Amino acid sequence: MQTDSVLQIERRDYTADRRILAITAMAACIGGCSTVAAVVLLNLIRFFTNLFFFQRFSLADAMPAQHTLGAWVILLPVLGGLIVGAMARYGSEKIRGHGIPEAIEAILFGKSKMSPKVAVLKPLSSGIVIGSGGPFGAEGPIIMTGGSLGSLIAQFFHLTGAERKTLLVAGACAGMTAVFGTPAAAVLLAVELMLFELRPRSLLPVAVACGVAGFLRMVVLDAAPLFPLQTAPATLPALGSCLVAGLLCGVLSAVLTQALYRIEDLFAHLPVHWMWWPAIGGLAVGIGGWLQPRALGVGYDVINDLLHNQMALQVALALLAAKAVMWAVALGSGTSGGVLAPLLMMGAGLGVALGPWLPGGEPSLWALVCMAAVLGAVLGAPLTAVVFAFGLTHDSAALLPLLLTTAVAYGFTVLTMPRSIMTEKIARRGLHIYREYSVDPLERQHVADRMTRKVLSIDAAMPAGLALQEYFGPDQLHRAYPLLRDGRLVGMVERGTLLAMEEADLPCANLVEEAPVVALAGESLRMVAARMAAHGIERLPVVDNEQDMQLIGLISRSDILQATQQVFNEEMVRERLR
Repeated sequence: MQTDSVLQIERRDYTADRRILAITAMAACIGGCSTVAAVVLLNLIRFFTNLFFFQRFSLADAMPAQHTLGAWVILLPVLGGLIVGAMARYGSEKIRGHGIPEAIEAILFGKSKMSPKVAVLKPLSSGIVIGSGGPFGAEGPIIMTGGSLGSLIAQFFHLTGAERKTLLVAGACAGMTAVFGTPAAAVLLAVELMLFELRPRSLLPVAVACGVAGFLRMVVLDAAPLFPLQTAPATLPALGSCLVAGLLCGVLSAVLTQALYRIEDLFAHLPVHWMWWPAIGGLAVGIGGWLQPRALGVGYDVINDLLHNQMALQVALALLAAKAVMWAVALGSGTSGGVLAPLLMMGAGLGVALGPWLPGGEPSLWALVCMAAVLGAVLGAPLTAVVFAFGLTHDSAALLPLLLTTAVAYGFTVLTMPRSIMTEKIARRGLHIYREYSVDPLERQHVADRMTRKVLSIDAAMPAGLALQEYFGPDQLHRAYPLLRDGRLVGMVERGTLLAMEEADLPCANLVEEAPVVALAGESLRMVAARMAAHGIERLPVVDNEQDMQLIGLISRSDILQATQQVFNEEMVRERLR
């Protein structure tokens, strides 16, 4: 009873220890490093934009649409693709793609390890691609770059895989915060897409890193929202409009995702090395940019015009059609660039098209709402999309239609598509990702809840032959028994071990060569299950503490499996009203 009362006091809502303070302090430093990396990336984009389109060395803001190159502009994305293809082949293949799937793969299947090459080549390659007209945003590259910085720092300090994951995600989301000024959305991105858990040990460092990046952004970049907007509150008819808009955004999201991977399949069948694919994709970008100059580059100015209803419908539709084709072809070619900014633009364009027909809100509201809904449905991260849209605009009046429309679009893609744009690429490499979070029944139950308290033990001084005869004969009850000396655990003994003894008169204690693997009453079943798997054993003695080694119970694999019975009942058993 004393043990039970102590357990009730020691049990906590969360698993935490003092290492969380050290990891959080490191995450704060990584937040600063990622902010610097974001500034470097944005300056690289400006530098290469000026160099490619205006043939000057400058870090000033420049829009590719203002070039005077005429049809020669078609060659610029081709040149950028050639350079990046060579960088990927002879530098690191990890710089290909839009960054987030690569980060997820490193987290789940690569022990959260990234190389220094990625930290250097990813921002440089993205600066070249976007600066030469690539229709991408800076968020994917900075997520990969910030994640690399976090991973490298964790590797330098010899941290565990779980701690490396936390710092990788902290660096990635801090970079996103520095680019967009949306720290809350960046934390939600971590929860919905990258951490694959919701624990203080990971949430606190990520939140601190994003907070540090958000404050530093005020100093090095700008404190204002990227697309300031204020719409009038929606009225009741907007309820139906949100449902319609959500369904259409879900359809657009599915079309964009399928188109991207169909194009990727087409590139895979080309009879040339993948190093040349970005240049071929660059040709499509160049032609599209020649026809629609504003489709080149990041396109933040276009997003701003769409949100403020400052673009004629026909012009907007032509521009967005070109952007969609350029984005899908370029990204399908395996070049380097992000997806968030293009998705924001295409979603806002759908809202502009729907705005005149949807009652209950002004046209700007539907541009904003569809922008978030398409983003949330494509990424499979609805909460991130809602908070991201608010962070970009600070439009609090739009939160309700944002939530409903994004939820409908997300639901559409969940029901109609097996994977999102974030996981499809990984699945094509034979790696499956399951993204649902739930409370593990093995985490919420402890050893004391399931252990056997009445344990049959063997005196450590008993001769091995006698123990074999009495405990492992025809009436054997258990496969292994604990050995005790004066109530203290010495080890565990099995039939095979006793049979291997050459002298049956020796005490059983002579069989024990190493300290026994044990469980503590207050440990979770998940922790004990992992320990069993690591040591290849099926049962563990339970002791009060590892100093006294007083035996208080025994936990077996079957005891742990019984803990999942409640989950089975909740999922499968239907009950009537009583």
